[in-house]
Amino acid sequence: MDIDLLALPDDIAALKEIVRGAMSRADAAEADSAAARAAQSDTAAYIEHLKLQIEKLKRALYGPRAERTARLLDQMELKLEELEAAATEDELRAEQEAAKAKTTTVAGFTRKRPSRQPFPEHLPRERVVLPGPTQCFCCGGSRLAKLGESVTETLESTPRTFKVIQHVREKFTCRDCEKISQEPAPFHTIPRAFAGPSLLAMIAYDKFGLHQPLNRQSERFGLEGVPLSVSTLADLIGATCVALKPVYAFIKTMVFTGGRIHGDDTTVPVLAQGQTDIARVWVYVRDDRPFGGSGPPCAVFYYSRDRAGIHPQTHLAEYSGIFQADAYGGYNKLYVPTRSPGPIIEAACWAHGRRKFFELADIARNAKRRAQGKTPAFVAPMALAAVQRIDDLFEIERGINGQSPAERLAVRQQRSVPLVTELESWMRAERAKLSRHNDVAKAMDYMLNRWPAFTRFLTDGRICLTNNAAERALRTLALGRKSWLFAGSDRGGERAAMMYTLITTALCRARHNAVYAVRRTMPNGFRKMHGCRVSLGSSVAVDSVSFGIV
Repeated sequence: MDIDLLALPDDIAALKEIVRGAMSRADAAEADSAAARAAQSDTAAYIEHLKLQIEKLKRALYGPRAERTARLLDQMELKLEELEAAATEDELRAEQEAAKAKTTTVAGFTRKRPSRQPFPEHLPRERVVLPGPTQCFCCGGSRLAKLGESVTETLESTPRTFKVIQHVREKFTCRDCEKISQEPAPFHTIPRAFAGPSLLAMIAYDKFGLHQPLNRQSERFGLEGVPLSVSTLADLIGATCVALKPVYAFIKTMVFTGGRIHGDDTTVPVLAQGQTDIARVWVYVRDDRPFGGSGPPCAVFYYSRDRAGIHPQTHLAEYSGIFQADAYGGYNKLYVPTRSPGPIIEAACWAHGRRKFFELADIARNAKRRAQGKTPAFVAPMALAAVQRIDDLFEIERGINGQSPAERLAVRQQRSVPLVTELESWMRAERAKLSRHNDVAKAMDYMLNRWPAFTRFLTDGRICLTNNAAERALRTLALGRKSWLFAGSDRGGERAAMMYTLITTALCRARHNAVYAVRRTMPNGFRKMHGCRVSLGSSVAVDSVSFGIV
């Protein structure tokens, strides 16, 4: 109802009652909205299920007319998988909002859920008998007699071995008051779940970490003697994402409380009507280990339908600090000095700048082409000289990784500043002799036009020389594209971004080791280019290092 602001009472108790009523109505409205979204998702999944059945019946009736028809059915099955996971996610959220409001009744949904079949008899059973009550829960009497037991079966897994855990809750009846006492049902990771936490983690990691779509997982489960349909697996994925939402929010908070973060993005094909569109996944990484920081390494992913600048501006709306990224124009508004809540300081990536020169001076690639009898590409002497000068900076960085910001800054002021000053003078002198259409001139312009951002590491010991941390975080996504090819929907892309956040952060922390800092500053082709050095020093051997995604 509307509240007349001019007729509000002066009594504090009456005002509190009005506020409580308004909050109650707001909770009820939120619950109704969540229920409506759940019903809409449920209807969309049901419609897509009917469409898929119609297409399959047409194919069975008229026969396979073309290979494109088979591909269309595969796309429809993937889209249905994403919609079912989204519907389950919305239904659980609607129930949570309804429980919070305590006034809204959530109507039953019409989507047909997969029927739960009894677990196969050949699976071993592990009985976990909970201790029975020692006194009556009703009157406190101690004269108890066993009446029976309730068995709750949960499908759990060990590596490639499945078992059914039976939680047995014994029932006791009181001889004094004839009331029945029994322990409460065991806790489940997700509501109404028959799957244990290890099984849920395995399904989610296989889908997002090992890039195995649910239809392949369903086939694998069937071959292992545990039939789980794609629809059942999609339900579990949707419910798992709801359960892990608070963890995702916590990781996001941890990332943006860092004083320095890395940022990057990559393409993700997403299913559209009869085709695929090119969407984007953005990543922001916090890694304080190069400057001896104690903050936990973590990464957060976001999904967007396009690469508009509004997306990173929204992601970083509450962040202020150092931002290491490439020269994407969508970041420019973040660097405005008057920005609220505070300025974001741009730090450019020397690996990006070096790469443009390296591509023009890749001697190893030319040697390979010559060995194959192909015409070698032209090697620009100025590009080779630029790579050698930049490599001197990377050699210095290798020796100070893991040290405190003050120690890193002192070494940079003593050893890196003269090299950077000489590099700038050399590039500006050589650039004046080149046409603006020359490839080497374009590589020089990329760095000279952003020189303050490139040299910012000379005044802040926390800044890294490269943005490799963000690029490594995206590596798992790049590998996954070769397997799952495209995302089924925008909701599927958002779920993937959340799961990549958890998986990448977990791998980052699990594989933390002392030699991490050695590898993180090595640009592509560093060892090959050092093998070609003649006039600027001896070759430097770099051992391969095992490290995580981030």
